[in-house]
Amino acid sequence: MGCTKGAIGVVGTNGAADGGSVKETVGVTVDGIVEGRVGDERWLGCFAPKIKPMHLKMSHGFTIRAKGMTVSNDFKAVEIPHQWYNLIADLPDKPPPVLHPKTFEPVKPDDLSPLFPDALIKQEMSSDRFIDIPDEVVDIYRLWRPTPLIRAKRLEKLLNTPARIYYKYEGVSPAGSHKPNTAVPQVWYNAQEGVKSVVTETGAGQWGSALAFACALFGLNCEVWQVRASYDQKPYRKLMMQTWGAKVHPSPSTITEAGRKILQMDPSSPGSLGIAISEAVEIAATHANTKYCLGSVLNHVLLHQTVIGEECIKQMEAIGETPDVIIGCTGGGSNFAGLTFPFIREKLKGKINPLIRAVEPTACPSLTKGVYAYDYGDTAGMTPLMKMHTLGHDFIPDPIHAGGLRYHGMAPLISHVYELGFMEALAIPQIECFQGAIKFARSEGLIPAPEPTHAIAATIREALHCRETGEAKVILMAMCGHGHFDLPAYDKYLQGNMVDLAFADERIQASLDNIPQIV
Repeated sequence: MGCTKGAIGVVGTNGAADGGSVKETVGVTVDGIVEGRVGDERWLGCFAPKIKPMHLKMSHGFTIRAKGMTVSNDFKAVEIPHQWYNLIADLPDKPPPVLHPKTFEPVKPDDLSPLFPDALIKQEMSSDRFIDIPDEVVDIYRLWRPTPLIRAKRLEKLLNTPARIYYKYEGVSPAGSHKPNTAVPQVWYNAQEGVKSVVTETGAGQWGSALAFACALFGLNCEVWQVRASYDQKPYRKLMMQTWGAKVHPSPSTITEAGRKILQMDPSSPGSLGIAISEAVEIAATHANTKYCLGSVLNHVLLHQTVIGEECIKQMEAIGETPDVIIGCTGGGSNFAGLTFPFIREKLKGKINPLIRAVEPTACPSLTKGVYAYDYGDTAGMTPLMKMHTLGHDFIPDPIHAGGLRYHGMAPLISHVYELGFMEALAIPQIECFQGAIKFARSEGLIPAPEPTHAIAATIREALHCRETGEAKVILMAMCGHGHFDLPAYDKYLQGNMVDLAFADERIQASLDNIPQIV
């Protein structure tokens, strides 16, 4: 099939080259030819037949289903990565080992086998630079990958900033976030080893939704413990999981010993990710042919998410941009790591030198107020000990609307990178985050999930600083998901009923006092 380039090379990030809007709806013909009109210029794009549909990003906020590839304004294709990137291979100092919770010795593969399939254990402990993505996983990635890189030109105009703002948007996945990037391979590896059921925890419901989606594809049973605060705030996330066939329990629950202990101490407990992890791990450890899946924190989870950054590097190269600042929200850290780790690789090579900034909620500030120490990943102390920035494994954050960021610890690998000085961190209260989200929604159109509103708020701060200094920085932001099921949080903000939740330092210290003392 031949291709006619037409005027596609001059289509700007906001429609036309001069920033004008798209004048006519673009259509896709049955033979794969994309045809439409931008302004007065007609353009055509065509794609090789017999290739599964993927997203085509043509202009601001504008995604087209087409055959074969994502095409940037200079007609370069961006392919789905076929390898995950492991940052550990390139770090000057290797991260501290994970320890057995009873012996305090480094864990062995056999110690993890009750929870994870062998392939994921190997990935968790791997120091290989690149790990091949199975073809079956790539095939499913094609349902939504590559994801679009979008220039927020209307937000730039609203802020009157010389900065150029780009965001990598993961909300186009079936589950509406970045989480399927790891849910799909985790379920696939479990299925390959004959596992019949998987269990997990979820905060905002994004991870639970992604795992339920992946289990539906591969025919595995899925059981989810959703943090009680989010279970009550986000009923449609629960329904989404149930639509894909998952069983969903509020956490803490009466089903597990860990949950019952918490409820005895506090019958009205809002729950936490640490508690939900304890419940899911308990079920996996005590039920045959059942494994545990984790949506963040662990090395193999961060590894799978690097498809985000690998794509983004190629997309930015295709448009001739290099980021000066990279910003992402952090709870457990998988979305942040997924975008930034490939860029950190390039930074270590001396090719680029971006400032990399993690943003967390002031109600759960593990990087900015936690300590770097060995701690459990769950509340009940059932998991191995990981060296990470932690607020203490029994710290229960206030029920902020960004449920996915309510975790007491930061991913060990991100914590290590932070200690090495390759990134910085700040905490922002939720009202400022929602103020930024409203600006973003009313200029860019997309309604963000509460979690990436933290990245939006930090991006707005940086863009306004550029307005003061006159610097035309390139800001790259991680937009990890949409907020279509988070509208009650927006309602609370719009009605003026949202408050910034804070706590005394004594509360953190009380939790930190219970961290295991490792000599």
